[in-house]
Amino acid sequence: MKLTDQQLRDFDESGYLFLPDCFSEAEVAVLREEAEKIYAQDREEVWRETTGAPRTAFAAHTYNEAFRRLGAHPRLVEPVSQLFGEPVYMHQFKINAKAPFDGEVWQWHQDYGTWARDDGMPEPRAMNIAVFLDEVMAINGPLMFIPKSHKAGVLEAGHDLKTTSYPLWTLDNETVTRLAAEGGIVAPTGKPGTVLMFHGNLVHASPPNITPYPRKIVYLTLCAVSNHITKFTRAPWIAHRDFAPIEPLSDDCLLELARTGMEAAE
Repeated sequence: MKLTDQQLRDFDESGYLFLPDCFSEAEVAVLREEAEKIYAQDREEVWRETTGAPRTAFAAHTYNEAFRRLGAHPRLVEPVSQLFGEPVYMHQFKINAKAPFDGEVWQWHQDYGTWARDDGMPEPRAMNIAVFLDEVMAINGPLMFIPKSHKAGVLEAGHDLKTTSYPLWTLDNETVTRLAAEGGIVAPTGKPGTVLMFHGNLVHASPPNITPYPRKIVYLTLCAVSNHITKFTRAPWIAHRDFAPIEPLSDDCLLELARTGMEAAE
């Protein structure tokens, strides 16, 4: 999948792209079912809220066939390679949950701030490309972006080790207030199968989910191969160390799995 010239201009201006109906319900259904199976497992890659509800599952593409295929899907890999002008590798892969009633906050932050400070990534030539597995609504903890904030570069941040179960380099209220006054705040919502791409320096967050409605989103963090990390302080299933370019699979790889069933693929 290639981005249009207008989409490239929109991304440069706002720092993100909203791509509805990128995956069909049949494709998403396979991923949703497998995500629930992963959350039920007792493994180190699955992090939980203080209540025990799932928060995120790392590196699912290394131990689950459906997510392996998603991690090499051309609709996700090709647009990022197009933007960077070179092949990409998987820096991080996670399935983030906002469990009904128990999904906690993700504080205001920039992703590249963490990749630079913790992983030694040279430049912000990496980004998240996200796939909605559930409907994302205004009420169930959607992502919130500050448009154009990626143009501010890498901002000063503090290392928050207490707010949630996941440590994060976060921005202070004064910085967020200033950026929001300049760019506003948006919260893209959409049906399962929607895709979001956003710049590594785009300031974003998400509120808690206190509704009965789940909100699961898969994030592929794709990095230009020439921009691979240089520090190895985090677990390899959090910050990957395989810098080989991703070879995209066929466009129908998930539908093929839906047709044949997971049992035949494993």
